[in-house]
Amino acid sequence: MRVRTTSAAACAVLLAVTALAGCNRESTADGAGGGKVGIDLPRSDSDFWNSYQNYVEKGVKGGEVEALPLTNSQNDIGKLVANVQTFTDQGAKAVVMAPQDTGAIAESLNTLNEKKIPVISVDTRPDKGNIYMVVRADNKAYGTNACKYLGEQLKGKGKVVEFQGDLSSINGRDRSEAFKACMDKDFPGIKVFELATDWKGDVASAKLQATLAANPDINGIYMQAGGVFLQPTLALLEQKKLLKPAGTPGHITIISNDGIPEEFDAIKAGKIDATISQPADLYAKYALYYAKAALDGKTFKEGPTDHDSNIIKIPNGFEDQLPAPLVTKDNVDDPKLWANQLEKKS
Repeated sequence: MRVRTTSAAACAVLLAVTALAGCNRESTADGAGGGKVGIDLPRSDSDFWNSYQNYVEKGVKGGEVEALPLTNSQNDIGKLVANVQTFTDQGAKAVVMAPQDTGAIAESLNTLNEKKIPVISVDTRPDKGNIYMVVRADNKAYGTNACKYLGEQLKGKGKVVEFQGDLSSINGRDRSEAFKACMDKDFPGIKVFELATDWKGDVASAKLQATLAANPDINGIYMQAGGVFLQPTLALLEQKKLLKPAGTPGHITIISNDGIPEEFDAIKAGKIDATISQPADLYAKYALYYAKAALDGKTFKEGPTDHDSNIIKIPNGFEDQLPAPLVTKDNVDDPKLWANQLEKKS
């Protein structure tokens, strides 16, 4: 990776030598680093995160980094803190994590910073504490694009249920705030029922059932995480005989976030209408890439990369915002989507 002012030829040579993506590296410290990387997986109750784990394990097995035994904090900030301490005790020189509670990890980040151990945060951006790089998609765009899709499909009228993620997570906040701002501005004729779920499918299903009982004319649903919301939502709608094909009376337009194979199957079957593909493969790829870059002493700057993303400056570091395309019946079979590549990579 090099700054954009570097010649294209030089960048091509660099890529051929290193086989690493991106052309916006600012500088490299003298000498190459090394050491083991501590990698904590955030949870195992989501198809999305299970796919991410598979990609991480393949990357480690392929030698992209030398990793300590992987840990899983199971959506528990206490376990994450303990796992990070274990990494430091075992001599980790860099740490990859995906803190689900982005406000409660600051002390651990400060400790790692004092020990000069760089941190790569995947999918979530910690509220405080220095970060070498956040690997994440633009979550405000998730909320905005979901709003636009629903608003256009419903022609600006109706009632929409929104399954909000944990609002202690920046992802839940970004998606919720952007969805609300878009609806308020562009589709004032749509009433939104904001259902806090803490990323729990059973909570979403129970609240949806209560909302449907009071509002049987619900005609749209936004699921902020298909990996946890899809199956319980479809089960409830099927039970109530509310899953009707698009274009028919009573159809509930549903858009999700994640881009897992089950969502693609649901789109093909006409059970949901769209999802936004959160790149599990790229999250893993660039988490390991930036971990190695940190060990090698590389630094980065703002600007576009050669992997169709954009690095932005955040108050506590940098963030590589990876692309997350909208998926509908028109492009659900696109072979470039990670969920359509799983069999090839297995």
